Amino acid sequence: MFISYTKCLSCSQMKMVDISKKIVSHRVAEASGTITLKPTTVEIIRKRKVEKGDPLSAAQIAGLLAAKKTWEMIPMCHNIPLGSVEVRCELREDSVVVVSRVKAVYKTGVEMEALVACSIALLTIWDMVKQYEKDELGQYPETKIEDVRIVMKQKERVDQK
Repeated sequence: MFISYTKCLSCSQMKMVDISKKIVSHRVAEASGTITLKPTTVEIIRKRKVEKGDPLSAAQIAGLLAAKKTWEMIPMCHNIPLGSVEVRCELREDSVVVVSRVKAVYKTGVEMEALVACSIALLTIWDMVKQYEKDELGQYPETKIEDVRIVMKQKERVDQK
């Protein structure tokens, strides 16, 4: 169901949250998500026979790059100096689970960066294996991305270390 707005908010009502007075903290966020694939596609990945190359390696690189550009994609996000980004992919029987972990020492959290890294990694896998997922009508009846969420976040003041 689509929601129709009769009165749109003006740009003057939009603003980035002021974090200038917040305390710098060690921040960590971990996101995970799953792409469900045909078991035959998972086997093609496992045997390293994907025509475009290794989708798991491509997903790791794509997720890392995406985390670094989160502030450019989501309008109200701050440009956070990231300390590290890790993207791990776990091949299962009929899916791939992606886990991204982002760290920074800054005034605001890195949850969005972790979610973007995970989401883009999952989309990259889909792109690389889509030819194996299509049915006879060119549709994707079994392929789905789901359960993208923050599984962990931590915040610790810098002076507590």
